Amino acid sequence: MASPGSSFWSFGSEDGSGDPENPGTARAWCQVAQKFTGGIGNKLCALLYGDAEKPAESTGNVPSRAASRKVACTCDQKPCNCPKADVSYAFLHSTDLLPACEGERPTLTFLQDVMDILLQYVVKSFDRSTKVIDFHYPNELLQEYNWELSDQPQNLEEILMHCQTTLKYAIKTGHPRYFNQLSTGLDIVGLAADWLTSTANTNMFTYEIAPVFVLLEYVTLKKMREIIGWPGGSGDGIFSPGGAISNMYAMLIARFKMFPEVKEKGMAAVPRLIAFTSEHSHFSLKKGAAALGIGTDSVILIKCDERGKMIPFDLQRRILEAKQKGYVPFLVSATAGTTVYGAFDPLLAVADICKKYKIWMHVDAAWGGGLLMSRKHKWKLSGVERANSVTWNPHKMMGVPLQCSAFLVREEGLMQSCNQMHASYLFQQDKHYDLSYDTGDKALQCGRHVDVFKLWLMWRAKGTTGFEAHIDKCLELAEYLYNIIKNREGYEMVFDGKPQHTNVCFWYIPPSLRTLEDNEERMSRLSKVAPVIKARMMEYGTTMVSYQPLGDKVNFFRMVISNPAATHQDIDFLIEEIERLGQDL
Repeated sequence: MASPGSSFWSFGSEDGSGDPENPGTARAWCQVAQKFTGGIGNKLCALLYGDAEKPAESTGNVPSRAASRKVACTCDQKPCNCPKADVSYAFLHSTDLLPACEGERPTLTFLQDVMDILLQYVVKSFDRSTKVIDFHYPNELLQEYNWELSDQPQNLEEILMHCQTTLKYAIKTGHPRYFNQLSTGLDIVGLAADWLTSTANTNMFTYEIAPVFVLLEYVTLKKMREIIGWPGGSGDGIFSPGGAISNMYAMLIARFKMFPEVKEKGMAAVPRLIAFTSEHSHFSLKKGAAALGIGTDSVILIKCDERGKMIPFDLQRRILEAKQKGYVPFLVSATAGTTVYGAFDPLLAVADICKKYKIWMHVDAAWGGGLLMSRKHKWKLSGVERANSVTWNPHKMMGVPLQCSAFLVREEGLMQSCNQMHASYLFQQDKHYDLSYDTGDKALQCGRHVDVFKLWLMWRAKGTTGFEAHIDKCLELAEYLYNIIKNREGYEMVFDGKPQHTNVCFWYIPPSLRTLEDNEERMSRLSKVAPVIKARMMEYGTTMVSYQPLGDKVNFFRMVISNPAATHQDIDFLIEEIERLGQDL
């Protein structure tokens, strides 16, 4: 595939033209936004640069002005003197919007009101005085609102109410005190890119219907392969619907590489295949094995040390065991950033074993891949350049809006050979452009969402150095939390030593349990502490953090930080809130 070549597609900006802190750039952006979006641009600029008051807090009901308001004007004169007709949403339906005759003005007015709802939600997501969650039990929400689908259409006033109601009960995953999942934060440029992607509403299977997006996928995946360490960014890849599917791609292609006949003849034509992964790895490895007909019993879990890292000696022992039984080891999946402990498997040692026994090496770096952007922390993935394939989810540590998962392969052409089906209605061989840009036949999917634009636009806005600063800050916050609680009364660490990633795993010990002997009764009572505190967090709406058991360890908190909006004060708040909510247990 030839390189797109133009500097427009590349990353970074030497002249600072993409710098959001540059006032001239900001004002120029506002002028463009106002020219092309009218009122939306004015409101957004007011929010960003303080040229007007912030919008009023949204409530459960649509503002009265939304039920009857002036129709937006589409003329080029600013300000204009065009007569404005009132529009009443109570008498309008979706059939009155474009492509309806004379539907342009009501369409613009309706979309501006939707944008008002969205912008208010965005601003509130960063407001620490607002709740992370307005929690209601499922039966309460089902009883409070009519969610059923009907035969007859509702008017646009009701549609706006549904938009507001949905966001009212949504979790503010961009809130600085939301720590519940690996994917947190709300990047404004990424959000804008997501809106644009939905507006374009196209598919990624051919260049003819997604020319810019296909080129951006080519450029972005090549850059990611360069960062992994593959010479010149060589290889292949695709953006897939999540890390679980990326890991399944690894199994699929590793199997095809070893036994290409499986594509036509199925599993009956190949011997018993065995995959290896750590006992702390993601459950998607077993799901992939089930889906591909390999079977969950054919996924061997390798022992980990006390920090959750795969033990190479045990990996080699289990490979030899499988071979002695006549089975064929075909894949080792190492993890760079495990889900719970944030552990990094010893990739160099794993690579040596895979080379020795001629086994495909996959690295699941869905959570830890972002550390490759940091000069300070990328050493934790030393050896990733020796992998045959890598899963890397920018929607986790890099803060790209969901979803954005890259599957990267070192050998070019292998994905195409494994997956192509030559659908003649899509992939005609006599098209008038370079057919290597028709990437759809190397994917399992036919319809494929545009996931690249969010990452590409954020990369242009932040530069590699911006992602590095984001990642370094999150890891610094994790170390700050660890340093506070490691010797604090009422806390016990799940494992010794500072975290390698932003995962900080700990028990909170209420006063009533601190003097008890370490026996079965204490463990039973301790197992109930984290669930109760989490439930109280959600009912108060103040913060959210995850918990889980693991092996013989009862429920403990797993704190993760990937939101650059979080600060030391938010970490302090979390500690105080855990103690406030758990002191009476």
